Amino acid sequence: METEYFFAEDAHDTALIAPPMDDAARFDWLRLIRSRRVGPTTFRRLMAEHGNARAALAALVDVAAAAGVANYEPCPEGVIRAEMKAARKLGAQMLCMGEAHYPAALSGLPSAPPLLWCKGRTDVLMRPLVAMVGARNASSLGMRMAQKLADELGEAGFVVVSGLARGIDTAAHMGAVPHGTVAVMAGGLDVVYPPENAKLAADIPERGVCMTELAPGTQPQARHFPARNRIVAGMVQAVLVIEAAAKSGSLITARLALDAGREVMAVPGHPYDGRASGCNMLIRDGAPMLRGIDDVIEALGAPPPRRAPAFIHASAASPPQAAEMLAPTELPARILALLSTTPIDEDALIRDLAQPAPEVLGAMLELEMQGAIARAPGGRVMKTA
Repeated sequence: METEYFFAEDAHDTALIAPPMDDAARFDWLRLIRSRRVGPTTFRRLMAEHGNARAALAALVDVAAAAGVANYEPCPEGVIRAEMKAARKLGAQMLCMGEAHYPAALSGLPSAPPLLWCKGRTDVLMRPLVAMVGARNASSLGMRMAQKLADELGEAGFVVVSGLARGIDTAAHMGAVPHGTVAVMAGGLDVVYPPENAKLAADIPERGVCMTELAPGTQPQARHFPARNRIVAGMVQAVLVIEAAAKSGSLITARLALDAGREVMAVPGHPYDGRASGCNMLIRDGAPMLRGIDDVIEALGAPPPRRAPAFIHASAASPPQAAEMLAPTELPARILALLSTTPIDEDALIRDLAQPAPEVLGAMLELEMQGAIARAPGGRVMKTA
């Protein structure tokens, strides 16, 4: 059963709210949004009606009673003290709507979170933001394009936003790390999902920021991902989609972006590749085709020049690598997962797998004999349709 709120969560008549100015006000903000049956729109309505979070908290019992909820109590103060203590231990800061670094585009959405826990440099949120999303089971070619495009966008002055998921998200962050990237997480700042992205999550705050609306220690759940996606879509100028199935979280993000009036661009793919079906649908429905950074600049314009980054992070030097050695029985499936019906250099595939070349070549020969993959001119290989 969906949560019932005191006010309709799709209301569009709530006014923007002023930021808190001290620790006590921040405490009240956090306590109000963590109280049962208070969502972002309810938060804004309560603030608009009562002036500040403390007065809204005092009125909550009466509001609940009027809604037919007996024995209502706001979130206990001890819970809030514990959350703030955990956030301090992580080195996180609370960024509230209306404060200087809170993304201006996001604050205009009725569903925008009143506050975000951030770790890293929140000043990157003041620069032009572009989201990159796509398939978790992305092909090698898709991940290479995502990483290269993210690097070029960062070099041009854009900040790449993504969700720290497997596949395209990971490649996008890795390409953008040297320039500053934003990871919007579907759990607490201390709960990295997937776990193999723990090092990437630790590297991002050096030049960018990890952020979430959820409390430290919160484990990602299915309902958190669409909520995370609305933040990604709401805070950016455009959403770039690289490899997305017809029914996928990436398509949800794209639809949310369109609803919010953001630009959506998509990379076309082979009709026989299911990972491209969502992108092809977006293009069919009018989304501009994305072939490279020139298409992004043509759609959005070049951002103002900025000082070049002071360092190049090691993770940007090569594409995502396998975390550990694969068993011989696992290697063929991994090869097929990385291949698409678009040919890719055999050497590039071997590098992406990060497995011993003789074992990869043996598995490829087996797949070729089975008819699962085919050779293309120029030392390239592809998955058969």
